Amino acid sequence: MFTIDDLADRLGGYLPQDEIQQVKRAFYYAEQAHDGQRRRSGEPYVTHPLAVSNILANMHMDHQSLMAAMLHDVIEDTGVTKEALAKQFGEPVAELVDGVSKLTQITFEDKAVAQAENFQKMVLAMSQDIRVIIVKLADRLHNMRTLGALRPDKKRRIARETLEIYARIAGRLGINTIRIELEDLSFQAIYPMRAERIKRAVSMARGNRRTMIRQVQTSLQNCLDDDELPGTVIGRQKHLLSIYRKMRDQRKPFAEIMDVFGFRIITDDVDTCYRILGAVHNLYKPVPGRFKDYIAIPKANGYQSLHTTLFGANGMPIEVQIRTREMEAMANNGIAAHWLYKAGQTDRPIAAGSHARAREWVRGLLEMQRHAGNSLEFIEHVKNDLFPDDIYVFTPKGDIMELPQGATAVDFAYTVHTDIGNSCIACRIDRHLAPLSSRLESGQTLEIITAPGARPNLAWLSFVITAKARSAIRHALKHQQRTESIHLGRRLLNKALADFDTSLEELPETRLPALLAALELKAPDDLLESIGLGKRMAYAIARQLIEQPIADTDTVASTSQASPTGPMVISGTEGMVLSFARCCHPLPGDSIIGHLSVGKGIVVHRNVCRNVRELRNDPDKLFALEWAQEVSGDFPVALRIAMETRRGLVAELAGLVTDADANIERVGIEERDARLSIINLTLSVRDRVHLARIIKRIRNLPHVSRINRISN
Repeated sequence: MFTIDDLADRLGGYLPQDEIQQVKRAFYYAEQAHDGQRRRSGEPYVTHPLAVSNILANMHMDHQSLMAAMLHDVIEDTGVTKEALAKQFGEPVAELVDGVSKLTQITFEDKAVAQAENFQKMVLAMSQDIRVIIVKLADRLHNMRTLGALRPDKKRRIARETLEIYARIAGRLGINTIRIELEDLSFQAIYPMRAERIKRAVSMARGNRRTMIRQVQTSLQNCLDDDELPGTVIGRQKHLLSIYRKMRDQRKPFAEIMDVFGFRIITDDVDTCYRILGAVHNLYKPVPGRFKDYIAIPKANGYQSLHTTLFGANGMPIEVQIRTREMEAMANNGIAAHWLYKAGQTDRPIAAGSHARAREWVRGLLEMQRHAGNSLEFIEHVKNDLFPDDIYVFTPKGDIMELPQGATAVDFAYTVHTDIGNSCIACRIDRHLAPLSSRLESGQTLEIITAPGARPNLAWLSFVITAKARSAIRHALKHQQRTESIHLGRRLLNKALADFDTSLEELPETRLPALLAALELKAPDDLLESIGLGKRMAYAIARQLIEQPIADTDTVASTSQASPTGPMVISGTEGMVLSFARCCHPLPGDSIIGHLSVGKGIVVHRNVCRNVRELRNDPDKLFALEWAQEVSGDFPVALRIAMETRRGLVAELAGLVTDADANIERVGIEERDARLSIINLTLSVRDRVHLARIIKRIRNLPHVSRINRISN
């Protein structure tokens, strides 16, 4: 069994003796705190923190991280408090332990909420100290190694969470040694039979191809020696989940996946990497389009390497990765390489850069956390953010921006800055105007066009894919809806109070606070928002404010309909809390009526709309509206046109509508017979007069027999 003395011997290779003694002291403290506790496997519980510390020692983590690993379950599973740990081992270690610990004092409604809350708490701790997540990854890795003692259903649940969250985080931070092991262990727990079959097949394939692999490795090494290029050639093994995913996604049999041989060449410096690339391209022909330069443009997690695919002997594909020793350490340890180099008193730029990138990523998570509505929404954003495939695009100044595959111009705008995303109205891709929904490709140059006062569009949520963009859009829309709901609620309440010859401003100061307390609301804006969203009736609130008993529904309806203040005036610019019914398409100039819909605000209908007759059964939510004298914007309207069937009729209609300064939003043709066609046309017009002018022009066409405005 691995002991604390074995760990101390390993730490002697890179830590001073006084720091090793502190780690040993933390172990003995944990051993005493966990005395009598055992794991499901029957081993003393302290073997777990010791094993976690050993994983961190392999990564050359600092002594405070190792101490936190020793103590990471003490707060959660024993009576020791964070304050006691801070007194014994210092504030940094106590903060690390607290960040890794779960929220055990709160009862959650279900397991998913508990996991989401725990992860959210850990992210907040990561923002203070990135080492929190490294300790947590090591903790999760040892738990995955010892899953055998758990029930099958619990195994699968933990493995799925590990695959969806922790393995991706390890990949995002560049810690590939942990990522690969977490993925394979999760795969074996979720699909034990598939994993076992692939493992046996890999073992057999490697045995059968050992001679061929040795030949390729020898030829690559001889190529380097002949050109006097320093470098070591090693075989690169595919891990189980990678093989399974390629078989599933590419629909290839196992034999085709294993026919690709992977090799890695480790050398001294960047210049030699490119010289080795030229040498191997001379030895074997490269496959066109399969070269990637991650040295010039590193991945977001700091990964750097040259990737190329070659045609080997008999057309056998050979994948080669070329990198320096520092890049190899970075590929294996990622963010942890920062502490590895610090321990060796070598502040390498590659390690410092990875640490800065990791902190930038965590800052992005914090921004998402602030915008998310709840912990479940936040963890969904994080999952979306952790997908690995990336593209690289350029700003107009030549800066490189990394985005996930399938990202759009709106994703790019929010990646640059949230304010730019919120105010973007158009974009130029390679100097040409393009839709904001355009999918981006590597190498493109993007320029975002913004306008003051512009706001995010709800439709953007249908095509953005980055978590930052999605959470920022939702946050902006919620804020916009609240602001507009408060404004509408104020108008509705003042209109109701006008029936009693008063207003919000004229009420005694004590009335509103008293009503808020009775309704258990915190602020006046909360009350106004609920009125604007249709959750509370303005007339009922007005009666309560003037301390009169609330009338029954019929009285409220009759009073609100017969309001001496007249109909409420709308201009069409009220925003998200005012919408126009699609059943009747009201236009400026039409007689209109409003229906207060819960969660939507006011829905405007024409007075003649058939649906309004049904709504009259709920008269307390209906009230008179009228258009403002000046209304801006375009409004949709539906027409049904019966005309003689002939060639070019749609083109003729389109030209006529365009000449009348209107737009066609939608067109559909119902073929009745060989002579007559019914055309359903949706136009955007300014008002009722504009529509009448268009109808007159269409009616003057010689082949039109009938034209009607569609209304339910």
